[in-house]
Amino acid sequence: MITKMSHNCLYVLDQDSAKRFYTDKLGFEVRADVSMGEGFEGAGQGFRWLTVGPPDQPEIEIILADCRMGHDEETAAQVRALVAKGALGAGAFETDDCHKTFRELSERGVVFLSEPAERPYGIEAVFRDDSGNWFSLTERRATHG
Repeated sequence: MITKMSHNCLYVLDQDSAKRFYTDKLGFEVRADVSMGEGFEGAGQGFRWLTVGPPDQPEIEIILADCRMGHDEETAAQVRALVAKGALGAGAFETDDCHKTFRELSERGVVFLSEPAERPYGIEAVFRDDSGNWFSLTERRATHG
């Protein structure tokens, strides 16, 4: 029986740059940064297992994966093109205060595609990472039950 999701894969254009973006700009912590060695997964120069996650959510790891991971060169090139144009990597991150987090992340250089706005589910702003992946930054509407 499956008990939980522990990892989610996010393709990035440059693992070092992505590591800096997710740690320095978003405030995530590195969970793993390990070289798996030459020839692992056909990556040629060695396979790097790089994961990050929000400090207050230790049970989840976001894999910052090289576009070559698990792909031949032709497919990896297609994945890179899709990542760069923002066609992959959509996701949502929660915050307690969207307006405040929007200001903080903007000051750190995070590029937003939209400013905080009221939505049926709460307040949302949308940003891109340094590879082109886009994310919803959402302050959920309070529910009373």
